[in-house]
Amino acid sequence: MEIANIIDHTALKPDTTKEQILKLIEEAKKYKFASVCVNPRWVKLASMELKDSKVKVCTVIGFPLGASTTETKVFETKNAIENGAEEVDMVISIGDLKNENNDYVKRDIEEVVKTAKEKAIVKVIIETCLLTDEEKIRVCKLAKDAGADFVKTSTGFSTAGAKAEDIELMRKTVGDNMGVKASGGIHTREEALQMINSGATRIGASASITIISEE
Repeated sequence: MEIANIIDHTALKPDTTKEQILKLIEEAKKYKFASVCVNPRWVKLASMELKDSKVKVCTVIGFPLGASTTETKVFETKNAIENGAEEVDMVISIGDLKNENNDYVKRDIEEVVKTAKEKAIVKVIIETCLLTDEEKIRVCKLAKDAGADFVKTSTGFSTAGAKAEDIELMRKTVGDNMGVKASGGIHTREEALQMINSGATRIGASASITIISEE
């Protein structure tokens, strides 16, 4: 498998400029990355620039804290799809998961999935660095039951990023028919391959070109 084909080429920092987004898009087209992952502000621009390309437009919902209301996440999802997003990466309500408010967490995901249905795939960011193994397993099951397409390790804005052992646990929990995205702190080809070998089917990275250029 070509690693480039499973990388979401990512630029989510708050100070990202239009020029940097355009550069990200050109790089994604050149290297045939799976998608560009950008903040909602840049979705329309990315969609216009990628209209004749196979590169998808991915954006983030409830990012990076996950603590916005379900209604807000639904609006963000609807707006992003209207602007051309084909993939949405939503952050769970981490506090509700820790409170064992499982019904809320599942419904939060379900409403985004329902909004995105047949228009965009949904990746659920669980922020592994803030969770116990029990919580990781529980939320992966909730995301699967809610109809999400992927579970994803991290926002890249918390205390740590992706770890191979978390990918293994997530893959074991969701089985073979659901995607697992490793994101956060992946800077080298070796690290990317470790994630893939542990069960990741998508990689989120801002160091994408370094990853694919290394031998």
